[in-house]
Amino acid sequence: MIAASLAHAEWESEGGSLEPSWYRPHGPHWPRISAALTSRLAELAGRDDILVTCRHGTRSGAPAAFFPQLAELEIDAQLFDHHLPAATIDPSRVGDEERYPVAWGVFTHEAAHAAHSRWETPPWLRGTAMHQAAELLEESRVEGAQIARRPQDRRWLRESARQLIFAEALVAVPETTWEAASTAGLLLGRRDAGVLDPDETALLATALAHTLGDDVLERLKAIWRIALTVADDDPESMLEAGRAWCEALGREPAAAPGSDAVRLSPAQRGEVAASVSELASRVRENDDAEAGEEERAETARSEARRTKRAEASGRARSQELARAVFAPGAGRLTVAADGEHDVRDTASPVISRRPPTQKEKAAAAQLARSLRTAAWRERTETTVDSAVPPGRLNMRQALLADAQLAAGVTPTATPWKRVTRRAAEQPPLRVGIGVDVSSSMYRATGPMASAAWIIHQATRWTDPRSRTATIAFDEGITAITRPGKAPPGVIDFEAEGMYEAAAEAIDALTAALDLDRPGAGRLLVIASDGYFTPDQAARTTQRIAALRRSGCSVLWLGFDRHTVALPGSTPVLLREPAQAAAVIAQAATTAVRTTRRH
Repeated sequence: MIAASLAHAEWESEGGSLEPSWYRPHGPHWPRISAALTSRLAELAGRDDILVTCRHGTRSGAPAAFFPQLAELEIDAQLFDHHLPAATIDPSRVGDEERYPVAWGVFTHEAAHAAHSRWETPPWLRGTAMHQAAELLEESRVEGAQIARRPQDRRWLRESARQLIFAEALVAVPETTWEAASTAGLLLGRRDAGVLDPDETALLATALAHTLGDDVLERLKAIWRIALTVADDDPESMLEAGRAWCEALGREPAAAPGSDAVRLSPAQRGEVAASVSELASRVRENDDAEAGEEERAETARSEARRTKRAEASGRARSQELARAVFAPGAGRLTVAADGEHDVRDTASPVISRRPPTQKEKAAAAQLARSLRTAAWRERTETTVDSAVPPGRLNMRQALLADAQLAAGVTPTATPWKRVTRRAAEQPPLRVGIGVDVSSSMYRATGPMASAAWIIHQATRWTDPRSRTATIAFDEGITAITRPGKAPPGVIDFEAEGMYEAAAEAIDALTAALDLDRPGAGRLLVIASDGYFTPDQAARTTQRIAALRRSGCSVLWLGFDRHTVALPGSTPVLLREPAQAAAVIAQAATTAVRTTRRH
């Protein structure tokens, strides 16, 4: 910006040509790119009155410059990747800037000037040391203001600093104290503006302290920190900061920049050059690490979005399946290997219904009592302080109330204390029961039917709001009892199926009873030997894991020692149906006690 402002001032005073010698003709695509940059500048600078020109070569000789008097911003086309065809550059497409970070970083820096450089140096002070110092301080000030307004631009401003300022400092190593101070203002000033990090500039700060002296560097730091707080339209404060900068370096503010400056020794120049090189390396390392973290975070976000979409899609399929399975009069639904469930037949694993035995009734009653005990919540107690009865009298508060009345002020004391007790809401239960009626379960059909009735009936007796449902599954799934319906006695099954659609049975129960939603004690009970195909075992395990994550407990009822309970479930071995009350109660009450409420 310094060179650009001086060049523009010279043109104004000398009547410079509108097409000076630096001009080279546009390529066919650069007018389009210029128009796109003009459109994006409104986003970066918050102004829509500035024209952007992108061509090979600039009037100022700098890579880019903003001319406030002309409301024009120019940027050299050479900043774009030389290997990037101009026909493919489209700044109007958000995200395209990722392909030319240097150009976009410089463009963002000039946008910061367009947004925040709202002051000018009077003509009679241009070209002085004070003018150059003020313009130098302006560089860090506008970048600090830009990232305060648009934090996402920090990345691009760092790219601009790394590619241009660092490179210039390495090629043109400071030779005088004035130039070393300029390096401090440009780089350490950006540290305090929030563009660079303290760990990146630590070595440079040490080198400049050796070169300029600790006292001088501290005075300069105080000046640029004050400049960072100056308003956008306060030329007096910025010029005063420029004056203080000159005085800190022992220079005459009205003199030419750097006149009579002390030259640095070769050792000092080498130390500054090495520290700038180290700064560039650390910035590159930090940026690469941050880019890696952002890439990993974006990957995680993308995966989370995919998972969320998959869960939503899976839930929609499960709800469709539940409607089909629990529809009035629905028979068995055969689930194909591809997950479709459009094959319906009248076959049913139900062979008979019988009244429950006394042992089964007693077991159901015992289980219901255990579940009610687990669901019981202590009454909540709340202590209330009050200015009026009823309650217990607190003498200290009573004396305070008397004193306040005697003083003629409104009493704020609360001498009465009472305890209110409220019964806690008891959570209902939602229990889904899946029974395996494949041929490997033929010896367990009796105990399985008894256990299913005991659990179903006990749940109904626990709370009127509780809901249960039972599904029998082999290669198809059949609704045995529907949500909210009482079981018509103990239902006996036959087990002749070829394979097990356990995952689909869990999907239907989950959707019908909201087993994956909080608000009740939730329990899934699977009665099976676990002899599944590898694919079905994997899919069923996936469903169990999802339910466990949502807060639903899973019991796996087995009826002999060869039962294979899938991972994530709590295995329960039942050799006698009457054992259900004691064995199942212990596991089922855990589900009630760990109810999640949101």
